[in-house]
Amino acid sequence: MEVVTMTDELRNDYEVAVIGGGAAGLSGGLMLARARRSVVVLDAGAPRNAPAEGAHGLLGLEGINPLELLERGRGEVRGYGGEVVAGEVTGASRVGDGFVVTLADGRTVRARRLLVTTGLVDELPAVAGVRERWGRDVIHCPYCHGWEAAKDRAVGVLGSGPMSVHQALLFRQWSDDVTYFAHERPPSEEEAEQLAARGVRVVAGEVVAVETTDERLSGVRMADGRLVERETVVVASRMVARAGFLESLGLRAEEHPAGVGEYVPSEAGGRTSVEGVWVAGNVTDLTAQVGAAAAAGAMAAAQINADLVAEETRVAVEAHRASFSVGAEA
Repeated sequence: MEVVTMTDELRNDYEVAVIGGGAAGLSGGLMLARARRSVVVLDAGAPRNAPAEGAHGLLGLEGINPLELLERGRGEVRGYGGEVVAGEVTGASRVGDGFVVTLADGRTVRARRLLVTTGLVDELPAVAGVRERWGRDVIHCPYCHGWEAAKDRAVGVLGSGPMSVHQALLFRQWSDDVTYFAHERPPSEEEAEQLAARGVRVVAGEVVAVETTDERLSGVRMADGRLVERETVVVASRMVARAGFLESLGLRAEEHPAGVGEYVPSEAGGRTSVEGVWVAGNVTDLTAQVGAAAAAGAMAAAQINADLVAEETRVAVEAHRASFSVGAEA
């Protein structure tokens, strides 16, 4: 594979600035570049799935290393004339009929439209060992990691969020040895019945640590000193959209209806309440996997191109009418 690295080269004006260089952003950048739009993808270089060994459920690229996937994507965007530039966006403002985007190092760039694909941050439970094992044997999504990390293994699910019981029931599909640790989220009477019916054991009490032995997860340490042996631990992170820089445009992340974090609301296709700004991927769909995020980026990019075509057509029609009027008068 040819390695294509990001650069710091940045022109002043583009038709579209894509903020975020993950699957959604690069897919959007590729679609726009193929539409012969001047586009730059601005990437802070902090992909959410960097700790994972592979991206899964991605047809044709099953198990590809996430960083390799992004490297390929950058090369594909550049292959059609798009630009991919390293830089963290810290602000955006409306100027005239477009936007000015500001980077952390002081650079700025103008664009007629914005596609925001900055993803989200996982706020993990405050349990020792969770962050250190995150993405390996401490996981959150059965579709992302279930086959590799949970299939026929001793799985523990930490009760830490509104979706924790749901996670336990899901992971039961991958393993018949699932234990639910009530921790901060004891199951309701109805949920306890569901867990019992599915053969999921419930352990009451506070969890203080996820422990390892010889670089392998060994179990869950309870506040009373017990160690419950587990090979994989499932946690429910609070997922928070990376969207603070949009507040200057009047666009803010909101609490998700399911109580799982904060997202930027949008219409189908990614159009936001702010004219000229679209979103795609985890910044608006907190549970989207890589394939879904890439598809959303492509869809939003197609809508942006159509919006630009409509604007350019209106301008062309006005110019045509003016030219015809002048000709008639002559």
